[in-house]
Amino acid sequence: MGMLGEKASPQKAERALDVLRITVALLILIHGAFRFVAGGVAPFGVWLETQGFPMGFGWALGVTLFELVGPVLMLARRWTSFVALGHAAILTLGMILVHLPFGWFVVGAGRNGVEYSVILIVSLLTIAWAYWPGRRRAG
Repeated sequence: MGMLGEKASPQKAERALDVLRITVALLILIHGAFRFVAGGVAPFGVWLETQGFPMGFGWALGVTLFELVGPVLMLARRWTSFVALGHAAILTLGMILVHLPFGWFVVGAGRNGVEYSVILIVSLLTIAWAYWPGRRRAG
């Protein structure tokens, strides 16, 4: 055992990545489903236009559909890396446009900050790396 403790077996590491992939996919799916069902696509499009995006509704609809279809693909382990990278890009842009002006904290010492976005982006990049096509998988 090294200074950092024992390494997880390849099977445990595989299961841990599956838990991360499933959890992140469900979080994103719920986010997109709520926007779609609650009628939030049009207001999101209007907001995007105020931020300088042409055809805001088209962008809002595209992001929302990606938040509905992408997680299903991730849950099915189809194009997982590419979907994760797409979501990481969307969240990075959202973090810059929405959350960064509010600082770090989501609650407590601040409100609406970047901390939740950072952990989701890091999780998505980890998923993209772990499921990259051609990478040798454990088990």
